Amino acid sequence: MSPAIRTAVLAVSAWLSTTCLAQEQPSVYQGTLGPAKVVMELDMTDPAQVSGRYFYEKYHRDLALVGALEGEQLELNEGLENFDEAPRPVLSLHADGAQGWTGQWRDPKGKTLAISLKPAQLTPEAADTEPFWHDLRSSSPYEYLRLSALDLVDGKAEERQGYRLQWQEEPGSKITLFQLLDGYPRAQLTTLNRELHGRLWSEVSAFHACMLGASRMGEGEFEQTVTPQLFTPDILSVNIFTSYNCGGAHPDFGDAPLNIDVRSGQPLSLEDVLWVGEGKAMHYDDRDGATPSDRSDVDFDTFTQYREKTLAPWLVEQFKHLYPQQMTKTTDDDCDYSDPQVWRFPAWYFTPKGLYLGPGFARVMRACEGTDWTVLPYSLLRQHPGGVALPLPQG
Repeated sequence: MSPAIRTAVLAVSAWLSTTCLAQEQPSVYQGTLGPAKVVMELDMTDPAQVSGRYFYEKYHRDLALVGALEGEQLELNEGLENFDEAPRPVLSLHADGAQGWTGQWRDPKGKTLAISLKPAQLTPEAADTEPFWHDLRSSSPYEYLRLSALDLVDGKAEERQGYRLQWQEEPGSKITLFQLLDGYPRAQLTTLNRELHGRLWSEVSAFHACMLGASRMGEGEFEQTVTPQLFTPDILSVNIFTSYNCGGAHPDFGDAPLNIDVRSGQPLSLEDVLWVGEGKAMHYDDRDGATPSDRSDVDFDTFTQYREKTLAPWLVEQFKHLYPQQMTKTTDDDCDYSDPQVWRFPAWYFTPKGLYLGPGFARVMRACEGTDWTVLPYSLLRQHPGGVALPLPQG
């Protein structure tokens, strides 16, 4: 399963509307706090429970905001509530009559700094803007302003399976992924590299969401290991393993692979590759953030019913046949890979030997994940093709 931290990103309103401020206002602002430039995002859908976040343009890290709006006066506490209830900085803002805010920031020691905020202004979009940036610009101007100010640094170049890769890193988050230098026609290279860029930047966004969620406990943790798995003329497959601590009860980890149909440049869902149901293969994109209805041809309930009633039991039977020793539970403390529940939503990616599927256990048994043997050979996969006519390796 993909790491759950992506759901930690604060939800915000597209429009600001209150009983005392009849005019709709943007929820994203730019301005100054003292001498420093800041970007702020506010959700005032409920005036009694205003929430938001802001970052200094120099540092790009989120600071949470929680407070209330009374009339034209906005009072916000900075930072998430912590268990010791220590005093926090306060932002006192007043509507300036021009869709902005003015006021002051005050820390617990009495230091004050002036604040001036205006509705954010985004630069015009270029004609060749990559899809990730186009979507982000409209869906989250706040995140767009953060990420578009960051740069990538080239790391090592290497060759994998006959394809040359150029690794890139965003220094602040240490998030890294690669671009393809050759091995595919130019048009395919462009499409694939845009998809890879989009994934890199989405992981940077996830890093910042994690740091915000962990801020009440101090510094969070978000570390990734990226492993290219398979390159063919038709398939690009890479696994991204994330270990993270975002302020929850315990640290966690998980795989979030990226599998792309090189010919179309589109990410693949498991049912695109493997179908063991009746009739035409369904398509449901269950990747985090993949919500547009045109990426799915069935509803979530139908999708989950297929996974639970058909796919999971089928996988158990195949693995019992292929790997009888590993699938035998010998004691009550052993990992039970014969339980169909752990195969409902497997992480999956292509390997030279076959399709890898990783089980998903409850947190207390999370150590049971990370199997290295749960691979379906391509000879079996060819007997159960998915919805995309995908040429498979001979392995």
